[in-house]
Amino acid sequence: MATSISCGQNLNDADVIIETSYGNIAIKLYDETPLHRDNFLKLAREGFYDDLIFHRVINEFMIQGGDPESKNASAEQALGGGGPGYQVDAEIVYPKYFHKKGALAAARTDDQINPQRKSSGSQFYIVQGKVYTNEEVDAMEQSMIQRQSQTIVNKYFEPYREEYMKLHAANDVQAMQKMQEQVMKEAADELEALKSFKMPDQIREAYTTVGGTPHLDDAYTVFGEVVDGLDVVDKIAAVATGAQNRPLQNVVMKMKLVK
Repeated sequence: MATSISCGQNLNDADVIIETSYGNIAIKLYDETPLHRDNFLKLAREGFYDDLIFHRVINEFMIQGGDPESKNASAEQALGGGGPGYQVDAEIVYPKYFHKKGALAAARTDDQINPQRKSSGSQFYIVQGKVYTNEEVDAMEQSMIQRQSQTIVNKYFEPYREEYMKLHAANDVQAMQKMQEQVMKEAADELEALKSFKMPDQIREAYTTVGGTPHLDDAYTVFGEVVDGLDVVDKIAAVATGAQNRPLQNVVMKMKLVK
């Protein structure tokens, strides 16, 4: 475990240092995501993260940690479901903050069981990602439009959900179809506006030069970024992993507040 909190010339921009045996990662937290910022600082100040591990590591994607059950966990123990007992309301500030390399974001459960996209109270990930071609970014852009289209439809469907389930149980196909048509009518303006969506130039440039994970944009809360130590992120992302993308050798963390 590293003991020094020196991370280089960008340390003045950092709020938190994540110490690991591979080196230190300096993190800046965003003021535009105050719930996540304050929660992360609180947990770091209390020592919540100390001796936890990066339990999910995928090269060219991200490194994830913050599960309290990972502290002293056996090699066979399944991880990824733990937390402090609460969630944090989503603070998605897209397109200002996106999943460029080095982005700090909050893990969460899937939309199907978490339509409000609330974040885990403690689990986070740091993006490593990869560099994409313009053609690949074009495809990601279309995927984002499709995903957002479904999100819009789900939003307008939500008030009808209970009634729809009753109609489904009664096998009233005609009434279900009418309800679906009504939902699409209510969602029509937003769906039409979405057709003209284009990824901002600065985001496209980042993904085709620095890299990142575009398919996560506008779906997870990005609440900070690495200001020093991207090489450490790369080193951790490259470690050998086993079941559930868990490193074969624990990558233990400790956090220090800079300010």
